Amino acid sequence: MFKALFWYFVLYSFLGFLVEVAYARGLGVEKQDRKCFYFLPLCPVYGVGALLILAPAARLSPYPAPVAGWSALAATAAEYAMSLFYEKALGVSFWDYAQFPGNLGGRVCPLFSAFWCLLGLVTVYGIQPLAAAGVERLPDWLLPPAAAALALDGALTVFLLRRSGSTDVLCWYRRLPLPILPNSKSDLKN
Repeated sequence: MFKALFWYFVLYSFLGFLVEVAYARGLGVEKQDRKCFYFLPLCPVYGVGALLILAPAARLSPYPAPVAGWSALAATAAEYAMSLFYEKALGVSFWDYAQFPGNLGGRVCPLFSAFWCLLGLVTVYGIQPLAAAGVERLPDWLLPPAAAALALDGALTVFLLRRSGSTDVLCWYRRLPLPILPNSKSDLKN
């Protein structure tokens, strides 16, 4: 059971990272990186939200309307709790919905609850059947090193966020020197 929950958390956290990047690029948001770990490209709010959505999925799956409602409620609760944790325990904020109508402290809002509703339907009816089959195929020996990597990166992330008080600390790769790439075919000849 732990094996499946761990891999679902990782999978949905990674898919959430991809959703965040697509959202940021689609809207032209300045801060293009959307990860919440130092090294791993993961957004844990999506992992936690997906686990909550999936908890009653077997009982609810014959009924899309309750799946949609539960998805919105469960994932919005996860989003609120994660925002509160980031702010109170780590002194940072990854998102702010203060500009959206009906928001609660900038942590959640009806518009994004509707998005969670849709993502929940996609998760339960589209992704999860494939994910369940894929997780079953993963070798057991892969779990300990993956869990260790996640725990180490999580601990480092918590330490750095608390110390810096800014999510910008997660953008370490922006400070790396980039190799000079040729601009044209003529640069390649020189």
